Amino acid sequence: QIQLVESGGGLVQPGGSLRLSCTASENINSLYIMGWYRQIPGKQRERVARISSGGSGGTMYLDSVKGRFAISRDNAKNTVYLQMNNLKPEDTAVYYCNALSPSGLESWGQGTQVTVSS
Repeated sequence: QIQLVESGGGLVQPGGSLRLSCTASENINSLYIMGWYRQIPGKQRERVARISSGGSGGTMYLDSVKGRFAISRDNAKNTVYLQMNNLKPEDTAVYYCNALSPSGLESWGQGTQVTVSS
């Protein structure tokens, strides 16, 4: 497993923006599928966004965040980002970074809290 460290969470007002970062301890190149998940206490963890491996860097998003969130990766920096715009109170959660290796091994970060409140 690789180590993942998230940063960038915090408190923001509705309509505001945050950018989360996830830096890996190893070279993720373009081979790892990277994703962001979130979890609210008492609920299941849900996938928010994913960016595929390979040069195309295809993305997918949870319906409720489409048009507001954007996932991107910088393989040279071993870092994945989640740009979150027009945040809503229902986006409040702990956000986790996930890495899926070509062999199917999953790694998780420790999570970063995002709170959207006035």
